[in-house]
Amino acid sequence: MQEHHTRHRRGTPLPPSIKRNDKLAFVLIIAVSAIVFAAVVFLSKVTYKVNLGFDKYIFARLNALINTFVTLLLLGALYAVREKRYRTHKRLMIWAIAFSVLFLVFYICHHLFTDSTAYGGSGLPKLVYYFVLATHIILAGLILPFILFTAYRGLAADYHMHKKLARFTWPLWLYVAVSGVIVFLMINPYYGQ
Repeated sequence: MQEHHTRHRRGTPLPPSIKRNDKLAFVLIIAVSAIVFAAVVFLSKVTYKVNLGFDKYIFARLNALINTFVTLLLLGALYAVREKRYRTHKRLMIWAIAFSVLFLVFYICHHLFTDSTAYGGSGLPKLVYYFVLATHIILAGLILPFILFTAYRGLAADYHMHKKLARFTWPLWLYVAVSGVIVFLMINPYYGQ
């Protein structure tokens, strides 16, 4: 069977990338989200005292970098969709999801190999830090199924629902990415103390 490639014209909606199956998608998305949430909660309570042979705070630094990349990808994807460059939008969003998976791996590594770090500042900076940290943690814990449902609707070419979900999901995901960088910048001076 010969594969036929057609050039996608700007402004033309993309064909489905996956076959739509809402029941299966719902079960998989909820299962993946629950497993990831449980793993993060469980593994954040476990610390292994091992000599890694390198700076164990590298995972937090890499995650700040990843969150910066995700922020740029999300902004680029918004620009692409507004310019009706749907293929570019799709690629940028897939990269944002891939970097978020990598973030999760490094997040778990960071919490497995380092003790909890207390914020050493006081006054208004301390209040800002804990406010940003609390909202970041809550939204990061809630956003995954919304990201997955939004991606599923886009990949299944259900663009009406994809757009409806993205109006809610995109700004929250952006906030999680940006606030992750802010939290890192504020806590970084206190690592290892």
